[in-house]
Amino acid sequence: MDTVLPLAGLKSLLKPLATSLFAASILTACGGSEAPVPKAADTAAPAAASAAPAEAEPLKVGFVYVGPTGDAGWTYAHDEARKKVVAHFGDAVKTSYVESVAEGADSERVINQMAKSGHDLIFTTSFGYMNPTLKVAKKFPDVKFEHATGYKRADNVGTYFDRAYEGRYLAGMTAGAMTKTNTLGYVASFPIPEVLRGINAFTLGARSVNPEVEVKVVWVSTWYDPGKEREAAETMILQGADVLTQHTDSPGVINAAEAKGVYAIGYNSDMSVYGPTAHLTASVHNWAPLYIKKVQAVLDGSWVSEDVWGGLSDNALDLAPFNGAVPQDVQDKVNAMKAAITAGSLHPFTGPIAGQDGVVKVADGVVMTDGDMAGMNWFVEGVQGEVPK
Repeated sequence: MDTVLPLAGLKSLLKPLATSLFAASILTACGGSEAPVPKAADTAAPAAASAAPAEAEPLKVGFVYVGPTGDAGWTYAHDEARKKVVAHFGDAVKTSYVESVAEGADSERVINQMAKSGHDLIFTTSFGYMNPTLKVAKKFPDVKFEHATGYKRADNVGTYFDRAYEGRYLAGMTAGAMTKTNTLGYVASFPIPEVLRGINAFTLGARSVNPEVEVKVVWVSTWYDPGKEREAAETMILQGADVLTQHTDSPGVINAAEAKGVYAIGYNSDMSVYGPTAHLTASVHNWAPLYIKKVQAVLDGSWVSEDVWGGLSDNALDLAPFNGAVPQDVQDKVNAMKAAITAGSLHPFTGPIAGQDGVVKVADGVVMTDGDMAGMNWFVEGVQGEVPK
């Protein structure tokens, strides 16, 4: 059984509630039935009327989502992983989620209410939830929190992401091989390190097979707005881009490419259903292995606060199947690079890497550290435009 917690409904919970029992039950979802609360008469039963040992309460796991679960992108991928947690643990866990939670004050209220309602582990799945997660965690030291894409931790707050740049590099190779105009388009959300890292990896991959490629970037200042995303894609098509990709969450970019007869590469999930002709492949997330591992750690008492970056080698991400339009020799080249990255013999951010001005920022043979990548605030050579301030 799944109980969806709409944001509007959750906000009403944030007003004074009639009883704490109602607050706890309203956020409960899936993974088994709730144990009945004993009545006063039950607790006064004679000792001779012995009952069977009470079963352990299921672990309550909450998820806070920035978009709708039907976005076909970021939130969809996280919710698919939540479902796999339920399938894996059965009645040992109960999960709940709240979708379309704005970053900032709204997220703090939602996270706080989840912690108050008895959740043992809470996943907060967007960069803008970082400070709200830390604020709530201070008030609930016995609750474990995991924040996606962030860099601030505490004793009861861990951080996690995947090495999405590995998939971005492979997607860029595909785009660089398929473009006829040598102009690629990238619809981007916000200029945070996660997004800049993806743009740079995509560009490096494209230029590794086609040094003439230039990547145009349009910022839409939103994670999820299908209309805005599609409009940005159409703008770049008018400017000559014939292969598009995105760091946004809807299939709007894929829809635009399909309608205009150009190619596109999806992100977060396989978006081929939204553009059967246009969609070449996609860099996709697989959050399930990490979520299962973290839930198990809380169950067995081994959870620790840490920063986790899973990659191709951890089955944390992958490429969606190639469109038949991608020549076999291109597929073979991309798959060979995928194998090298998986084996650890190649890192996408290995120097020499030049910035937009042509000055080398990463020396020949040097591999960027996770710390340097986590703070990335610049564009590589081949990206058109500036990083917004």
